[in-house]
Amino acid sequence: MSPVYDKLVDVLVDRFAVDRAAIGPDVTFEELEMDSLFLVELLLVIESEFQVKIGEEAAAPTDTIATVVKVIANEIAATAP
Repeated sequence: MSPVYDKLVDVLVDRFAVDRAAIGPDVTFEELEMDSLFLVELLLVIESEFQVKIGEEAAAPTDTIATVVKVIANEIAATAP
């Protein structure tokens, strides 16, 4: 996968104690038992870890890991010099 995907997986495992074996690009946050409040906290961590600004609408419980990776990658590309 991409470096963004790998880093997001590391964040989920290291900061939120998600089982690495349960994570995959097509897995939804709902399947990982992450509710909307949990996702707000995750988005704050993503902004810090990736140095990007993304809104709360960037991730919903029904979104996949790949969807959020795409949002992060697009924001990184948009802010690149």
